[in-house]
Amino acid sequence: MHPEIRLRRTFTLALAFCTARRITTLTTSRSLDVFDHALVWNRALSCTTTRRLHSSPYRADDQNKGKGGSALGLIKDLLSPKKQDTSTSKEPSTPAPPKQPPPSTGNETPRAEFIPKVFTYEARSTPTEQWRNRHVLPTSVQYNAEHESPGTSTPRSIERPLTRRNQEIAFKPHHRALLEPPDQRDRKEQRSSTHRIDRMKCFVQVLTTPTADTPGTTLLLHFDNKRYLVGSLAEGTQRACVQMGARLLKVSECFLTGRTEWSNTGGLIGMILTLADQAGTSRQSAVEEAVKEARNRGKKMGLSDHSEKLWEMEEEAKKQVKVKPLRIFSPPNMNHTLATARRFVFRKGMPVDIHEINDDRAHQEGEDEWAPYWADENIKVWTMSISPDSARDAQQRRVSRPIIGRKRTIDEVYGRQTPAAGIVENDLTQKERDQLAVKAVVSEMFDSSWRLDTLYETPLSQVKMPAAIFVRNAETNKIERWNGPLPGGDKPLPTPDPTVLVRRPWPGALVESLPPTEPAKEAISYIIRNHTVRGKFDPKAAERLNIQKGRKWADLASGKTAESEDGQTITPDMVLAPSKEGGGFAIVDMPDPTYIDGLLTRPEWREPKVMAGVGHIVWSCGPGVATDPRVHEFMREFNGLEHIVSSPDYCPNNIALDSPAASTIRLRKVDPTRYGVPIHDAVGEQSYGGSDSHLAMQKQHPLPEKGVQLAERGMILQLEPSIDLQRNQVIPPLDIPAVESAVPPDVLTEAVKAREAVRMSLSEETTWASTLPDKDAEVITLGTGSALPSKYRNVSATLVRIPSWGSILLDCGENTLGQLKRVFTPSELKEVLQSLRLLFISHMHADHHLGTASVIKAWYAEVHASQPIPLPSPTDPIEPLLDPTQRRLAVVSEPAMIEWLSEYSSIEDFGFSRLAPLNISPAYPGRNKPSALNWFVPPSHLASLPTNKSRIEAVTSRTIPASSLGLHDIQAVLVKHCHGARAVSITLPSGFKVSYSGDCRPSEPFTQIGQGSTVCIHEATFDDELAGDAAAKNHSTTSEALGVAQGMGARACVLTHFSQRYQKIPVLEKGGAGGSGGTEVPRAFEAEEGEEGDGEMSVNPTDEFSGPLEDVAATYPDQATNGDDKGKQYDLPKNKDTATSTYRPLSAEKPEAVKFKLTTDMKVCVAFDYMRVKVGEIGQLEKFTPALLRLFAEEEKGVDFEDGLGGTGVVVDHGRGTKKGQAQKQKGQGGKGGKGKRKNSNES
Repeated sequence: MHPEIRLRRTFTLALAFCTARRITTLTTSRSLDVFDHALVWNRALSCTTTRRLHSSPYRADDQNKGKGGSALGLIKDLLSPKKQDTSTSKEPSTPAPPKQPPPSTGNETPRAEFIPKVFTYEARSTPTEQWRNRHVLPTSVQYNAEHESPGTSTPRSIERPLTRRNQEIAFKPHHRALLEPPDQRDRKEQRSSTHRIDRMKCFVQVLTTPTADTPGTTLLLHFDNKRYLVGSLAEGTQRACVQMGARLLKVSECFLTGRTEWSNTGGLIGMILTLADQAGTSRQSAVEEAVKEARNRGKKMGLSDHSEKLWEMEEEAKKQVKVKPLRIFSPPNMNHTLATARRFVFRKGMPVDIHEINDDRAHQEGEDEWAPYWADENIKVWTMSISPDSARDAQQRRVSRPIIGRKRTIDEVYGRQTPAAGIVENDLTQKERDQLAVKAVVSEMFDSSWRLDTLYETPLSQVKMPAAIFVRNAETNKIERWNGPLPGGDKPLPTPDPTVLVRRPWPGALVESLPPTEPAKEAISYIIRNHTVRGKFDPKAAERLNIQKGRKWADLASGKTAESEDGQTITPDMVLAPSKEGGGFAIVDMPDPTYIDGLLTRPEWREPKVMAGVGHIVWSCGPGVATDPRVHEFMREFNGLEHIVSSPDYCPNNIALDSPAASTIRLRKVDPTRYGVPIHDAVGEQSYGGSDSHLAMQKQHPLPEKGVQLAERGMILQLEPSIDLQRNQVIPPLDIPAVESAVPPDVLTEAVKAREAVRMSLSEETTWASTLPDKDAEVITLGTGSALPSKYRNVSATLVRIPSWGSILLDCGENTLGQLKRVFTPSELKEVLQSLRLLFISHMHADHHLGTASVIKAWYAEVHASQPIPLPSPTDPIEPLLDPTQRRLAVVSEPAMIEWLSEYSSIEDFGFSRLAPLNISPAYPGRNKPSALNWFVPPSHLASLPTNKSRIEAVTSRTIPASSLGLHDIQAVLVKHCHGARAVSITLPSGFKVSYSGDCRPSEPFTQIGQGSTVCIHEATFDDELAGDAAAKNHSTTSEALGVAQGMGARACVLTHFSQRYQKIPVLEKGGAGGSGGTEVPRAFEAEEGEEGDGEMSVNPTDEFSGPLEDVAATYPDQATNGDDKGKQYDLPKNKDTATSTYRPLSAEKPEAVKFKLTTDMKVCVAFDYMRVKVGEIGQLEKFTPALLRLFAEEEKGVDFEDGLGGTGVVVDHGRGTKKGQAQKQKGQGGKGGKGKRKNSNES
């Protein structure tokens, strides 16, 4: 029998290894104890009481593919609910012995085999029950329990399905191949030292250096056929690529350096999502082209009248379109990092393979010990995994595959059972099994076969809410929304129980917990080289050897042998010039000085088989590394190489995002009170809030003079045809005076008029402001864009500073910390972090929270010096945790957000132990039911409790009053955008009240909890002309946002979250509805559904995947379905008003004003990034509307004050995405110049 590795009740993994070498989780686990889960069967048995057992062997055999006999067929069979079979005995029969595998030749691709072994059974709750106990806040659980109809299923009203107790699904030793470097079995030729390639041009370009905008160092390795991202993928990297004009569509491999921590990898999720969307668009175009060619081919074959044959040809053509996977080489824990995002990240058709670097990997048989770690048609890569000094001894003592008698099961670890007899040691370690599990989760996140329009027949009484429920209209035969009573509602369900259609959750969202992990200290560096370049063909030598000109010459030039006219065998070396070692570079990443010795003593530096041809070393260093004498001595020893230093010690904090900075500088010329020059290091009399510490460091610790350069954006490290360092494309620092001087005089004239108007109305404005509580409270809009970080607007984040109380951060999109560093000087930023008391996340779309970890970590370092404390037990008293002396930061959101922070804290200590993690339950104003704040209770604890009542008590006992946070009140309501989306109103003891919408359609409950708000901050994603788009994508228009603010009686309104660079600026008309001109602001509750809506996203499949950062990963409950129902695809009804949607490309945008009528004295302003406005001065911004319109009109005309580069004509990526001012493109490079704008009609 094949050796098998047994996985015992640790986590769920359904692993299928097929031609594409892809592993997937087709089911998920449900917690009962910590890391003690049933495997595949829970989901499969979620709606049945008994199940037919599988006793026949299943193998991943090509001959049985698609017939139920393959591994994938088995998994699908296991996961498919079966009809109850009364003839099946509860005691399983002994499985038939599996077939013996054929003898291995040693060259065949390993395949996964599953041989289920069924032993005993025990009763467990269904995944649906556990989801309800786990995900619903206690007030909701209690409410549902009180209102459940007698016919609905409860934990006590149905017989629980039986689940296998000691089931074992085997990992086999060859599964370890999935942990090896990908795509290397067919690369033996490229991995060898004898491989030769033809000469080609390639270079490395510096995309980012350490700044506030881009914390890390990122390089782009450029070949004509491919691109490779190398270095850090920190927050802000994607936006910097847009600024640089770097096109990433050809990127298929990323090489991450350093450690797995958010400061180094925080931009990876957003980058993958963008690449996935680009790949999806490219694939869709390829599919359309393939189908078109198939149709034409069918017509030529005379099959025009044979629709079935044509359809088959089209389907076959679609299958031929290959999806290019994205491979990411990374430090340990990267799979785990991505897997923690499984509840809010979902993409289809983009295979992602995260390969974690492991220096213990054995080389392939027969290979040289210095063979590369990975190779493809362009490059060879050697990896260096470095541990800090304190961990190196332990690392050397570690054995990757310990020789012990056997592995303990989880039950034995926790003392729940005695050791079993007869179990022998297997070849896979627990760490390797854990890695396989998280790789499967990541695979399902980006390449799942789940479809939004696949529905399952389900009795209405068994539907678990929240859920979208559909029904087929008997008259029209079309699918419609179910509008009748809902399970768990106040109204009784129809009799007889109707059959409805529901979705099942996508697989990744059902994974309840991940295998355990801990922070990884290894930092990864790389040496990357071109292949050896074949020498130039010598025609004279060929003639002397009497070789016939033509095909034989071509064969010899390509490295093949040929026969001369006189019968002699001619080898390539007889007619080719000597080969040349391919050019290369190294990138070393040392987070702190404890990594220096481990890196500098690596043997690779002195091994010619590795270093031959290497011409550059890029030093990506943390603080205190590049200044170390050991590093300087190493540079002197290897002074024949070019050393590029990218370190915060030496590199200035230049502005990396020129376009938004230049835009803010121009706004400052119009309104200097609300806008300032972004904080950065500058040389000269004006420091702009920065420092000259980098200059002082260069004097105190001078770098070696020979062959050492500081990294700069745009710098080119040429590798082929020769080693060279080119500075002609370096992007100079932003020229602030040049940007200011380029503002047209008529704009400045309008600005003078606006400031005069403010002065004339100062008395009136002062009187109005005097009626506000905390009129000096400041609103700082850090990110005002939607969907993804764009060239001019960052994603959502708004800081509210109340002098008498502290600071509140409303949403925290990617690189919010970088935006804070641009708005506040270092001393001011310390004050902001010290005063930060509450962080609210409105919903789980990635553009609203991917900056949370870095902001919390900065707060943690400033307030608590990065010193953790023990996490409280779920049974500890709550009162000591609320002691003000603990200085906890309250993070308030839905449960999924708190769970993500909790899971990620096992990867990195970013300060979770110092937080006050609070779930806020939604209020229902119509029922007089307020929100409740509940201290986070770990899911494992709730799952371990025996009854619903005990779970409710566990959470309600940890309910805290708003006063414990220093608040008078905090209320949140569900809004229509995505599952769990909330709008919030926060009231301070002073009476100051801020209401924040997050992303949503207009909401009447929001107007109710926001009554009397001092300021309403509301999204206004679309102009009124795009009302159809707003309805389809669950956003608001400008007038709808104003209607909500006016409906709640807000004294001021800040509009944000725009889908474009120039939002139409509202010109407000005061007074009643009888005035002339303008659009009357509608009442919010006239526009959309009331509070009873389930808050689900659009049901149109094309809408769901529209925004680059939009997801469909809401954690819905699993649904019990009828019998063998595998689900069918349906044409779902479109959202209301979708048909009225009108697309307007960015090129057609015209900055203009839109008039609105207001019936109150509410003040309104439109937000831009880096804006700082006091609430009592919001009314002043209305006076600047004419000046802003004139400024935007001038920019639209193409006035050349884009980036303040003084017409230097900087070229990025050799003509691909060139900046304005380039006189001519280099020959052969082509490509259309652009400023990085992208069509952004689809928003999140």
